[in-house]
Amino acid sequence: MAISSGPEARLGTWSTLSIGLGGMVGGGIFAVTGLTVQITRGGAPIAFLIAGIVALLTSYSYLKLTLSFPGEGGTVDFLNRAFGTGIITGAANIMLLFSYVVLVSVYAYAFGSYGSGFFAVAEQGFWTHVLASGVVVALVFVNLFGGSLVVRAENLFNALKLVLLAGFIVIGLITPMEWHRLSPESYVSPMGMIAGAMLIFLNYEGFELIANASKDVARPERSLPIAYVGGVLLVIVIYMLIAMVVVGHLSFAEVAANSDNALSVTAQQFMGRTGFLAIAVAALLATSSAINATFYSTGRLAFIIAQSDELPERFARSFRGQHPAGTVVTAVLALVVANFVPLDAIATMGSAGFLLIFMAVNLANVRMARQTGSRAWLSVIAALATGFALAILCIEVDENPATRNHLWILVGMIVTSLAIETARRASRGAHMHLLGPEAGCAAESSANARAER
Repeated sequence: MAISSGPEARLGTWSTLSIGLGGMVGGGIFAVTGLTVQITRGGAPIAFLIAGIVALLTSYSYLKLTLSFPGEGGTVDFLNRAFGTGIITGAANIMLLFSYVVLVSVYAYAFGSYGSGFFAVAEQGFWTHVLASGVVVALVFVNLFGGSLVVRAENLFNALKLVLLAGFIVIGLITPMEWHRLSPESYVSPMGMIAGAMLIFLNYEGFELIANASKDVARPERSLPIAYVGGVLLVIVIYMLIAMVVVGHLSFAEVAANSDNALSVTAQQFMGRTGFLAIAVAALLATSSAINATFYSTGRLAFIIAQSDELPERFARSFRGQHPAGTVVTAVLALVVANFVPLDAIATMGSAGFLLIFMAVNLANVRMARQTGSRAWLSVIAALATGFALAILCIEVDENPATRNHLWILVGMIVTSLAIETARRASRGAHMHLLGPEAGCAAESSANARAER
C-alpha cells in the first residue's frame, strides 16, 4: 500500500494508481491463493475474475463519491454523508475497522507461513506463529516511533514486490505447464465457484484506500478513473495469471499440502531454490509492508471515526504525529485472530466484512446519485452484486459442516459493532436513532456549493 508523504504532496496519475495497486496486490494474494485453488480447483482464475467484477462494479461508486467528496474520511465520510450518524452507520464504520483487523491477521499469517519455510518441516508450525506474532509487534513500534520510515519504505517495497511477481508470472507461463488442469473438467459447481470467489474478495479491497488520499490528487478528474477502474482491471489480470501459473505447475494434491505458501513452492517447481527464495522474499516484503500500511491506515481510520463521535475520545489522541490507539487495538485483536482462527475462517470474516461495507457504499451512492452525478442503476447493480455474493458465501459456508461455525464469527463481528455503537450512545445520553436525521444534508449542501461555484 502506498502512502502519501504529507498534506503538501500532490499525487499524479501513477502515484494515485500505485496506492490502489499497493493496497490490492498486498499480502492477501500470497496468503489465500493456495486456499482458492483448494476450493475452486482448475477454476481458480475464473474465481479471481468473478471477485474482480464485483470489485469493479463497486469501484464506480467509490469513484463518483470520491470525485464529489474528496478528503481523508473515505468510506466513513461517504456513509455518514449518505445515512447520517446513526447507530447503523456507526456500527458499519466500526465493522470497517474490524475488517482491517482481519486484514492484518491474514497478512501476519502469510508472513509466518512463508517465513517458516526457511526452517525444518517439523518446526514450521511453531515458527509460523512466532513470526506472525513477531512481525505484528515489531511493526506496531515501527509505526509509533518511525512513521517516516513507513512512508519511505512503502514505494520501494511495492516496486520490488511487483517486479518479483512479474518474474513469477512470465517465467511460469513460458515454462511447460499442465494446461489440462485449467480446463472446465477441473472446475467446481457454479455456486461453489462464486462462493470460492467471494472467499478471496478481501484481495480486492485495497482500492478503497484511494479515497483516503483523494485530497492530495492533483488532477482528480483524470487520475481517479484510471486509479479506480484501471487499477482493478490490472489487478484482475495479475491475479488470474498468478492462479494460472500455480494450477499449471502444482497438482491439486501438492497445492493442498502447501496451501499456506503455494506461490513459493510453485516457483521452486520451475526456478528451483532460487525461485522459492525470491517469492518467499516477495511475500515477506509484501506482507510486512501491507501490515505497516494497514496500521498506518487504521490509526487514522479510528481517529476519523472518533471525530464522528462513534468511538471514545482516546482514539482521537495523537502521539508523535500518529494516532496510536487504533493501531494498538488493531494489533492486539490481530494477534488473537492470527494465532487462534484458521486461515479459511479469517478469509471468510474479512471478505464478508468488506462485502457488507461495499454494499453499504454502493447504496450510499444510489442515495446520493443526483449529488455525485452518477448513473444510479450502476450502483444498484453493484449493491445487488455485493449482496448476492455475500449471501452465496454465507450459504456455502453454512452447508459445509467443517466451516459452519465461521458464520458465528461474522455474526459476532456484526453484533459487537452494534453493541459498541449502542453502548457509546447510551453512555453519552445520545438519541438511539438507526439512521441520522441529517442523512443526505451534507451531500445536498456540497452539491449546492459546487453549483454556486
